[in-house]
Amino acid sequence: MAKVNANYEVVYIVDPAIGEEAIAAMVEKFKTLTESHGTVAEVNTWGKRHMAYPINDLTEGYYVFMAFTAEASFPAELDRVLRITDGVIRSLIVCKDE
Repeated sequence: MAKVNANYEVVYIVDPAIGEEAIAAMVEKFKTLTESHGTVAEVNTWGKRHMAYPINDLTEGYYVFMAFTAEASFPAELDRVLRITDGVIRSLIVCKDE
């Protein structure tokens, strides 16, 4: 039988050139989306950091960490939304229960 809910963590990197207000709105957007499908345990904005290697000619990014509990089908939807959102450079979602 499949798990009903699982614990997940997501880290995504946002282009810092879009501005502080746009970054804050984006963080709130993803938090609200996650809350509509599960429970958000923690949101940490790590801030602007130097990346290990350039991505799309960018050497700095704004890092955001979020821990949440949701159904097993939701991370695929969150990943889809992260990929199509302008300003998100990279993202990674991992299941803590595995």
